[in-house]
Formats: sequence, structure tokens, C-alpha cells
Amino acid sequence: PLPRQGEDGMNPDIVIVGAGPAGSATAILLAERGFTVMLLDKAAFPRPKICGEYLSPEASRILDRLGVLKDVDAAGAQPLSGMRIIAPDGTRLDGAYPTAGPWRAYRDHALAVPREILDALLLERARSLPVTVAERQRVTGLLVEGDSVVGLRAEDPEGRSYEVRSRLLVGADGRGSIVARALGLLRPHRLRRMALVQHVGGLAGFDGRGEIYVDPPDYAILNPVAPDRVNLGLVVPLRHAVAFRGRMETFFHARLKQLRHLSPRLEGMRPVGRLRVLGPLAYRVDEPRHAGVALVGDAAGFFDPFTGEGLYTALRSAEMLAETAHAALEGGQVSAEALAPYWRARRRAFAAKERVTRVLQWVIARRRLATLTAHVLVRRPALLGTLMGVIGDFVPPGALLRPSLLRRDRSRPGSEVR
Repeated sequence: PLPRQGEDGMNPDIVIVGAGPAGSATAILLAERGFTVMLLDKAAFPRPKICGEYLSPEASRILDRLGVLKDVDAAGAQPLSGMRIIAPDGTRLDGAYPTAGPWRAYRDHALAVPREILDALLLERARSLPVTVAERQRVTGLLVEGDSVVGLRAEDPEGRSYEVRSRLLVGADGRGSIVARALGLLRPHRLRRMALVQHVGGLAGFDGRGEIYVDPPDYAILNPVAPDRVNLGLVVPLRHAVAFRGRMETFFHARLKQLRHLSPRLEGMRPVGRLRVLGPLAYRVDEPRHAGVALVGDAAGFFDPFTGEGLYTALRSAEMLAETAHAALEGGQVSAEALAPYWRARRRAFAAKERVTRVLQWVIARRRLATLTAHVLVRRPALLGTLMGVIGDFVPPGALLRPSLLRRDRSRPGSEVR
């Protein structure tokens, strides 16, 4: 049964809206610290979710901390040793996550796994703890008293309204977060792109690597998430799809054919499940000014999927929020000032990689520059390896500025021009 306002006093310490990776991870970490937690989601699990379905090498550390890594492996998560990147002129970069040097990942490979599996495993782990999990609950508003958020209003599957009061409300409800929206925190981003994602079968030859095809203004990502199942994602300018509203399947397949190095790769492809469309991708979220509320995962903002940071960011931000929330709740103070260390930690953790992603987006939007960059990386495999480590979330972005990386090196295999 749901703890409700005035109903035998069962109001939790923390209410979390959204039971995806960010919400479930936050619930796990705070329940382990002895807090009472309620986790709500509007969906019924397992459920599909539009996503690149990529977990960087460093994400495995957090999955292990959460107690689900072995289950994720057992469920068939596919190890990825790197990414194969095909430039506009056909230059191929075989980028591997570095396994030597001053920075090492928790594992030497990334993981690809369908969201239905990952999210269900994290949610089941949350259920194994003192967490009240309620699916198919629609949050309709927040309870605000003065400058404090003190709970929420929601409806159960039968449409019955109820209220839950809490010491801390966490918005983990992804893009378009009702928590962020209710507080007026959502902001548009000037990068106006959309993603079209579909699972497909009939493709082989990945050899433990994902594939990225850059063909400005578009790029496509092939991510093998299971035997004979590939996550195919296409990212295009939002304005290019406006005329095809209501005909996204037509637009999707026509656009794939225009990527001349990708199109031959897709011969024999067959759809598995339906096409999912999302846009605009990037958006900003302001830091909350109210007490008693925090945002985690995509609810706190999203930039772009090219470097696959979404799931790692969700899990890592859950770790950081758990640290700050624990201290704030134990100290009896959940003011905006008491929760501010979480936002500062987020900026320190993610700002540098976001700058790298901005540069990459600027490069891949320009055909000649994207091709030139690919040629530079072919001749400098140490630079390519460092970039892969940055994308993999275990090499600090500042390492890309080391002068030694600009030296041309023909001694290491792994990249080629075709």
C-alpha cells in the first residue's frame, strides 16, 4: 500500500519520481543508509525506453556498487571493447578503450544492454530493500509551502488522487521532468536535434565494437545490445523532420539511405519492434531554488548522445546526490543551501566532458572538418585512445591537452584509411 498523507503517519523520508536508472540507483543508495524511500513511476515495468543503451566502462563500477553488475552480465549484456568510427570520406577509426597508462577503467570494456533489462534489474534491487515501489502512478503536482517542496500529488491507476509528504523530493523523471517543469526550471538549448531509434536484426560483424557513422548533418550509431539485436540510432537536425510529421518511418529509412557508408552496412536489416522518435534532444535545467527538492539523471538536463554519457551520468549523479542528501537529512536541514554541494559536485564531474562533447558536435556537423579530424586521429593513435578513455568516463578530459598526444605515431596499429 502507498503511504499517504494522514494515513497512519507513513510519510517517507524521500519520495523519488521516476524509477529509471537514476531513480532506482538513488533509492538503493539512500535505502541502504537507513532512510525510508518511496519510488513512483508512471509506467509499468519492464518497459521500453528510447536510449542508446550504452554503459561506459566506468559505469560498471557503479553497477557493482549497486549490487546488480553480476545480474546485468548474466542477463546477456554485450561487452564492447571500443567504437569503430567511419568519417564522411570513409576513413575508419578503430578506437579501443585504453587498457594501459595512468588511468584505468573499472573494466576494460563498455556494456550494451536493452533498457528493459537494465531498468528491471535496478528496480528489482530497489524492491529488495525497504523501498516502497509503486508503478502506474501519475504525478499531478507538487506540494509547496513557502520556499519549500514538501511532497507531491498523484493519481493511482484507478484515477484516485492522493498526496504524499516527504522530507526530500527527488525528480528522476527524465526529460520533460514534471518536477523540473512544475518549478519552472526547464530551459531550451540552441542545439536542435532529434533522435530516431529502432532495434534491428540481421546485422553481424561487430567484433565487440559499436559503430558510429558521421555524415553531416547526420550521424548514426549501431550498438549491438544482444545476439542478433542492434540498437540503431539516427540523429538529425530537428528542422529536417518537420515536413515528415506523421511519416517518421518514411523519413527514417530515406535518411538512412543518404548516409552512403552506412547504407551498404544495413543490407539484410530487419526491424525488431517499433521506431521511437525523440526531440529536441538537448535541453538545460536550472538548479532548484526551493528547499526539499533535487533533480537527478536526465531530469537535471541533457546535452547530446554522441559520447553516450546518459546512463553513466544518471548513475554517477545518483551517487553524488546520495552523499549530499544523507548529510542534509542527518543534519535536519534540506534547504537549497544544504543541497547545493550536490550541484557543485555535478558541475565538477560533468562540465569538462560536456565541453568535449560540444567540440565534437561542432566538428561532426562540418563535413570537411570531420574528415580532417579523422585523418589527424588516424596518425595519432595515442590521441584517439585518450579520446576513447574520455568517452569511457575514466580518463579526465584535460588529458586531451597533453602536448605529447599531438605527435604523429605510426608504430601502433588499429586505425586505417579506406
